[in-house]
Amino acid sequence: MAGRRVSDRLPDFPWDSLAEHKARAQAHPDGIVDLSIGTPVDPTPAVAQDALRAHSGWPGYPVTIGLERTRQAAVDWLARRHAVSGLGLEHVIPSIGSKELVATLAHHLGVGPGDTVVFPELAYPTYEVGAVLAGATPVATDSLVSLGPTAPALLWLNSPSNPTGRVLPVDHLRKVVDWCRERGTVLVSDECYLECAWEAEPVSVLHPSVNGGSLDGILALHSLSKRSNLAGYRCAFVVGDPALVAELLAVRKNLGLIMPGPMQQAMAAALDDDAHADEQHAVYAARRASLRTALEGAGFRVDHSEASLYLWSTRLVDGVEQDCWDTVAWLAERGILVAPGSFYGRAGNQHVRVAFTATDDRIAAAVARLS
Repeated sequence: MAGRRVSDRLPDFPWDSLAEHKARAQAHPDGIVDLSIGTPVDPTPAVAQDALRAHSGWPGYPVTIGLERTRQAAVDWLARRHAVSGLGLEHVIPSIGSKELVATLAHHLGVGPGDTVVFPELAYPTYEVGAVLAGATPVATDSLVSLGPTAPALLWLNSPSNPTGRVLPVDHLRKVVDWCRERGTVLVSDECYLECAWEAEPVSVLHPSVNGGSLDGILALHSLSKRSNLAGYRCAFVVGDPALVAELLAVRKNLGLIMPGPMQQAMAAALDDDAHADEQHAVYAARRASLRTALEGAGFRVDHSEASLYLWSTRLVDGVEQDCWDTVAWLAERGILVAPGSFYGRAGNQHVRVAFTATDDRIAAAVARLS
């Protein structure tokens, strides 16, 4: 094989290292409670299923830019639910899930060797993967000051955060926008958990209070995986600066990155319906409350976690924060599997990420074991 394999440049897929602890948790007499991955388990909303059935016959190719109905639904949802005004169809492209965008966006915007891609210190691993695939230098930092005179080609924000659930305030978001514009840095905000908020009110980087009424140099990613239990449908979209959207469209046309037409219809139907999202929000709120109480009763401290679908937790032993892998092992002995904080960066070495996306009965089982 000529050259070096692409896979050799990528970090190890972190969840592979959980196999031993997963086996231990599975050995529990009442079975495993898997809280390691935030995958939805509740039913896909009927409005999306009905739309998929109604549009299942689709013999021709859909267009890369997406259906007008789908893009309009995204624009309407942002206006209705998040007070983002002034968007048009030219600001939106649907995508095959948001992870595809996270992994490829840097490369598709022409970022490459000699460029820098910045992302949070505690972050979803795919931001780094996307930088590496593009041949750029990945930098994990929460301090813009630490970058000195560096002008990154691309900077990622993630609010609400995965894994911490932290919500960045409007003043901070505004400062990051200004900083990026001064340097010609493309700012991309991953906002997939925007509607999964509990103790804060997240604001999109698309909101005029953040960007001053201009989308120049700004993109945001949104997903229906969490809001609408559509993870299996791979429904997401990118929205923002029309010049950047046009550049992405040109690349995606050449690559054939097209969201299937039936899925676009399902996405539009789900975006148009708020009732199912509100009902799901209430379900998660109840699970979160019971699991948090149980963790704190078992000697854990929960940090941030004001939004997203996770409790960012550290186990205290005689007042000392336990190493994340020791906590993973302690919970696995009780049949509970969680993700070690080190998956998301060195700053997470004393934390674990505990998802509350399991079913009510599995959450109740975890609560009983922790009690």
